[in-house]
Amino acid sequence: MEKDGMRSKSHHLFRQLREYRFLNIFLYFILGAVIFAALYSNIKPETLDVELFSLSDQTIYAPITVEDKIETERKQQEAYDSVEDQYVLRREITDKQVDLVSSIFDTIIEVNEESNSNEKGKNKTLPIEEAKLKSLQKKLTSSINERIPENVFETLLAAKNDELKMAKDAVVTAVNNIMSKEIPIVQLTEAKNQVHEELQYAPLRQDILKSATELGKFAITPNYVFDLEATEIKRQQAVDNVKEVQIKQGQIIVEEDELINREIYRKLGLVGLLDNEKSYKPFIGAGLLILLIVAAIIYYFEKLEKQALKKNNYLLLYCLIFSITILLLKIVSLFQKIDYTYIGYVVPIAMGPMLIKLLINERLAILTSMILAVTGSIIFNEGVTGTFNFQIGIYYLFGCLGGILFLGEQNLRSKILQAGLFVALINLIIINAVMLITNGTYSNLETGSYFIMASVSGLVSSVLTIGFMPFFETGFGILSAMKLIEYSSPNHPLLRKILTETPGTYHHSVMVANLSESACEAIGANGLLARVGAYYHDIGKTKRPRYFIENQMNIENPHNKLSAQLSKNIIIAHVTDGVEILRKHKMPKEFIDIAEQHHGTTLLKYFYHKAKETNDAIYEDEFRYPGPKPQTKEIAIISIADSVEAAVRSMSNPTPEKIEKLVRSIIADRLQDNQLNECDITLKELDIIAKSFCETLKGIFHSRIEYPELNKKQKEKKS
Repeated sequence: MEKDGMRSKSHHLFRQLREYRFLNIFLYFILGAVIFAALYSNIKPETLDVELFSLSDQTIYAPITVEDKIETERKQQEAYDSVEDQYVLRREITDKQVDLVSSIFDTIIEVNEESNSNEKGKNKTLPIEEAKLKSLQKKLTSSINERIPENVFETLLAAKNDELKMAKDAVVTAVNNIMSKEIPIVQLTEAKNQVHEELQYAPLRQDILKSATELGKFAITPNYVFDLEATEIKRQQAVDNVKEVQIKQGQIIVEEDELINREIYRKLGLVGLLDNEKSYKPFIGAGLLILLIVAAIIYYFEKLEKQALKKNNYLLLYCLIFSITILLLKIVSLFQKIDYTYIGYVVPIAMGPMLIKLLINERLAILTSMILAVTGSIIFNEGVTGTFNFQIGIYYLFGCLGGILFLGEQNLRSKILQAGLFVALINLIIINAVMLITNGTYSNLETGSYFIMASVSGLVSSVLTIGFMPFFETGFGILSAMKLIEYSSPNHPLLRKILTETPGTYHHSVMVANLSESACEAIGANGLLARVGAYYHDIGKTKRPRYFIENQMNIENPHNKLSAQLSKNIIIAHVTDGVEILRKHKMPKEFIDIAEQHHGTTLLKYFYHKAKETNDAIYEDEFRYPGPKPQTKEIAIISIADSVEAAVRSMSNPTPEKIEKLVRSIIADRLQDNQLNECDITLKELDIIAKSFCETLKGIFHSRIEYPELNKKQKEKKS
């Protein structure tokens, strides 16, 4: 039967966990769907029904950044055509022409010498002048013969060798001087005419000078020639320097009432505004972004050290707060259509992260701030689909973080209002920073409206936070820091009941609260929950106050007249009585758990040994608390603090050494008794807790300074 019961219980627990897992998956899906629905209209590619040569009924912005290849190619062609032909001075041409002139003169001299030798041999088949000319023409190229008149050669052939050498030197010098400078083809005639100027002062006979001049003109040729390779390099550089022409995202393509000509129509098609087929790229991108956001949230909640039911409650609460915040963003974004693009500054965006910080966790609130900043920058995209408004994203991020950090740990309602003022201040600073960084020009009306919206955003965020808090706390049974502070008020009916009916228990509870809070904070647990929970942990003692030693002032201990069994029942009953009282007053479950578990299943040693003296058949289980054992770190710390405070209070002369020894012995006893097996507290944390207890107790039971004067007077009065 017992095995069947255990199997049934395990099956029920497994089924419950499976249901929680299914609910988790469903909530994550809902969260992603909410984000996608909010972003849909801001990422959906636009298509326009416009006609060529019609007037545009609206100002149309480019939804994407795209290269205008036709315009880029046109600019590249313009750059290519604007490059002038490149020319280069060819020094080798000068050297070649100088060598040519020199060779012609050398050939003439050679023909003359050959003619003289033939004359000595009396070989006369032709007249001498004609024979020389024929011989010279054979030795020269046909192009030279065609371009230089015969009379030039005849004159030079008739000259003496000394005259020819002199003419050669003069012509070579003239050609070299003239061709050492750049001679483009358009200046060739001018360069040829310079030969006469160079030779006119040469000591030559007039006929030889004239022939030498003709030969020099023949030698002058263009040396500043077109360089195809250099020209192509320059043109390619010009083409490469042309920047890619782009239609920028958000750029105005056509103004309202402007004629849509062919060029504008082409650009509209280029950015996809004329496509009938919708692009799915923006939706894929949004899906990846949402997947990343949801993955971060899943990672956080899966790492959250809470029971499955609490985890689901927190996740459901988070989805609700996040959805409300996104809805506010979306509603306000609809007013962008009235051409007031910066209406997003008025959204009370900090409300969401502040509520999450107060009701769930600060780390999750910071993560949510980043998520809202990203989604807000897409939702308020200034009417250009698929763009990010980074200015408003930064504005949202810093505003949310400001609210979270300002709240701190003291989450009173007045603190929330102050946080709203702080958020407003942060908003104003960010707006000023953006305006100055962008170096924009703003009218006084625009600046004033921005500042008003920033202030309203911060103040409304705090008002909405205060307004939503009670609904979420009640609806989800969440014990927030603000609620804990309210329960810690001495004016609370139950605390007044403890104070008036059991003042000793009240003092004990306050001491336990002090010990528990400092220890919890030392290990990173919830110190505020431990403090306030400790105030109520012994509320059950108000039912029979005089049976508990801290309330026995100047009266006899009633347990002296009772049997050990009856005393045990009375002592143990304060746990069940406390649970009953707390439930009756609808106190938070966390307080009920503390009252129920703070003794765990510990043994009432005094009454057990007392009973053992009269009856050896008594078992320990009969004198143990019913439990359950502490399930959380906070309850475990309160449990230890409860025993420590009572034990130290009973010491006659507590010293630091005695206190530390007592504290560690109590912790060791709890470990040996397996009282801490069901909570996730570690040995390292127990060591930190022990040190924290000792520090707090040393401050309470420190040695007093003796005042001699006062003691002397007191002795005199006694005498």
